[in-house]
Amino acid sequence: MFVDRVLVKVEAGTGGSGQVSFRREKYVPMGGPDGGDGGRGGDVVVRGDRNLTTLLDYTYRDAWKAERGQHGEGSNRTGRSGADVVLPVPRGTVVRDADTRELLGEVLEDGETIVVAQGGRGGKGNTFFVTPTHQAPREWQPGEEGELRTLELELKLIADVGLVGKPNAGKSTLLSIISAARPKIADYPFTTLSPNLGVVPLSDHRSFVVADIPGIIEGAHQGKGLGLQFLRHIERTRLLAFLVPIDAEDWQQELDQLRAEVAAHSAELAAKPYCVVFSKLDLLGELYVPEIHAPGAFGSFAISAPGRLGLDVLLDAWWRRLLAMRTEAHRREDGDAPLP
Repeated sequence: MFVDRVLVKVEAGTGGSGQVSFRREKYVPMGGPDGGDGGRGGDVVVRGDRNLTTLLDYTYRDAWKAERGQHGEGSNRTGRSGADVVLPVPRGTVVRDADTRELLGEVLEDGETIVVAQGGRGGKGNTFFVTPTHQAPREWQPGEEGELRTLELELKLIADVGLVGKPNAGKSTLLSIISAARPKIADYPFTTLSPNLGVVPLSDHRSFVVADIPGIIEGAHQGKGLGLQFLRHIERTRLLAFLVPIDAEDWQQELDQLRAEVAAHSAELAAKPYCVVFSKLDLLGELYVPEIHAPGAFGSFAISAPGRLGLDVLLDAWWRRLLAMRTEAHRREDGDAPLP
């Protein structure tokens, strides 16, 4: 089951209390204070895990609590700090405070961590309060309570190419042919009920990741169909491929409608590089790329996924565009001028 949004209650550990203690040594009748400090409470940490692809585990358990710190002891011994609680999440998870909507961070890499709830500080023992005029203090501090939060974990898949199209446009078929992914394929609408990722292997050890999301219908940005629920999964793609079946009644209208839904969902998403892919070319039995008005597109392509027609040209174009974008990103990081 694919789960991409959950609410989780987390509580960091409370710090241990300081200790009131006085030395007891043979032949030392006036032993001084030796109460140690309390240990720090454990933190709650979110950590990226490349082996995870869903937030399903957090539907079974939605409350997590870190260990509290131990109290201080005599002989100036500080209490043991509480153990942290680590919540593993898939890469691409956005973490927010569910009550304040504050963005706490995003986990984009394997092993990347975000401390989402700080453990409480340990209290001071009576040794801390010693002064020249107050040599036998009995003061001590309780440990601070750890942070208590309700987190919203939202998964946004990370991919290089996002496939966008209406139901039965051929997105799942294309993904199953060019990668090892095995999405559900059938001859009725909305067979894809959750996003699918596939790694596309090329020669010379080259590869990139393609994401297939459920079909987009008119009004998807307003909650119609399944589009609104999953449009966010292409927000982190580097480029978009709009699939228009060759048997569509009006190619231009279908493309314009898809682009309008994407733009209504996110202006930033609509500004990403894109291309047009005419699918189901096997219905024509010949290689034909229709004329279409697609301002700013880096290309129009026609393919038949089952017949493997036009796939080499399409994959090469995707790779070249991705390579150019990576090169430009490196140049920007180095402070050079962007590529034309």
